[in-house]
Amino acid sequence: MDIIFGRNKEEHPEPIKAEVQGQFPAWLQGTLLRNGPGMHTIGDTKYNHWFDGLALLHSFTFKNGEVYYRSKYLRSDTYNCNIEANRIVVSEFGTMAYPDPCKNIFAKAFTYLSHTIPEFTDNCLINIMKTGDDFYVTSETNFIRKINPQTLETLEKVDYSKYLAINLATSHPHYDSAGNILNMGTSIVEKGRTKYVLFKIPPSVPEKEKKTSCFKHLEVLCSIPSRSLLHPSYYHSFGMTENYIIFVEQPFKLDIVKMATAYFRGVNWASCLSFHKDDKTWFHFVDKKTKKEVSTKFYADALVLFHHINAYEEDGHIVFDIIAYKDNSLYDVFYLRNLVEDFEEKNKLTSRPTCKRFVVPLQYDKDAEVGSNLVRLPSTATAVKEKDGSIYCQPEILCEGIELPRINYDYNGKKYKHVFATGVQWSPVPTKIVKFNTQTKEMLHWGEDHCWPSEPVFVPSPDAKEEDDGVVLTCVVMSDPKQAPFLLILDAKTFKEMGRARVDIDMHLDLHGIFIPEKDTFTVRGIFTDGEN
Repeated sequence: MDIIFGRNKEEHPEPIKAEVQGQFPAWLQGTLLRNGPGMHTIGDTKYNHWFDGLALLHSFTFKNGEVYYRSKYLRSDTYNCNIEANRIVVSEFGTMAYPDPCKNIFAKAFTYLSHTIPEFTDNCLINIMKTGDDFYVTSETNFIRKINPQTLETLEKVDYSKYLAINLATSHPHYDSAGNILNMGTSIVEKGRTKYVLFKIPPSVPEKEKKTSCFKHLEVLCSIPSRSLLHPSYYHSFGMTENYIIFVEQPFKLDIVKMATAYFRGVNWASCLSFHKDDKTWFHFVDKKTKKEVSTKFYADALVLFHHINAYEEDGHIVFDIIAYKDNSLYDVFYLRNLVEDFEEKNKLTSRPTCKRFVVPLQYDKDAEVGSNLVRLPSTATAVKEKDGSIYCQPEILCEGIELPRINYDYNGKKYKHVFATGVQWSPVPTKIVKFNTQTKEMLHWGEDHCWPSEPVFVPSPDAKEEDDGVVLTCVVMSDPKQAPFLLILDAKTFKEMGRARVDIDMHLDLHGIFIPEKDTFTVRGIFTDGEN
């Protein structure tokens, strides 16, 4: 498995023409851009965790029936410092970097001091965010990096903390109908408070301020106090309906004191994250218009959540779907020491990913009896009124064994049917792509031997009339090194293969990405080289 996870991948900054098999729809013009870890060894040093690897961007560009591939490492400050030193010198969440033993004692002392309040990495390896005409790669720190989505060139670094008081931010923002970005970040012990901050970034700036950054016009919409000053909840994503933001404060928590002392104790920051199985999971709902949190306290049993799927409002309820776990074993599985030969058999999850639907009654009879179920929609999910006025929510189980969910984003925040996801069981590595119907519970699959598909990306057809009119794109890495990886295209409605674009390279297993239609790429120069036109 070192071929897939541990070995450094070569970058291919110049476009490579893929071998196309089958038929790609003529309307599919644009670029599938994806992000993930590609380099885990620098000099004689190696990262501990797969999620720590240096960010490697790669893309498939569709132009008049032809497909071109390219890849390039993000030239972050982290990348540049590590490569220049020929060793890991910038700490990542699962790997703590220590001073070169050749440094003098004063340099060592300064390094230790600087880690009391850590300067986080700008190795933005998780996702890609669109801001107006610009594109940024993201992670979960306060840094994002602007990129050219066609050449994959690294541009300026943006520090969220210069515009609002946050130390961490999610890599899964939402977009509203006006093109605004909505995101959340954690402010750790700022002015004696730890809080979760919901903020909005406009897609453009006023004409008279064209030379200023859209981040200077960032607006804080609401702050939610953490239930614990020194133990804030970890979160990877959040939900959104037409009128509400959904934040799940889960008992998967960071220990700030341990984090501040981790460097001195010789442990990584990931060791400061723990699951409190006897604690509750709290649901927060923020009204986007009033910017106020709903006062009723809603909670559920302990769970670990990474990915929201979708959410919508119906008859006074908020319905939201998530992928949940019973513990935090998912992160531990991806330590490189565990990703050894036959790891799929030897290193299994202790909790299977489960698609859960919570139905939360925002409007209900305040005189309802204690112990009564307040859910009025046809669902097995319940919301029971407690003596103290809080409401205990239990979910409907929609299905099991899916992760990295995507939807038709035109239906984000609306009632929907279809989830496109990777199929996983007790191993975290996907072996299938699935389409799940949340209403009929029907599930369609695509899978082949030795194929490890990535997160599926839905692209709607130009004349789409139904939710699943379009195609699904996924990058497929081969566990058999003798076989070349490829981009797969499926008909989103039938889930039948339409074609594939094969590239004879050592492609990395990635995390998240987006499809950029050709019309959105005209604003950036250099989409195609002369040879591609």
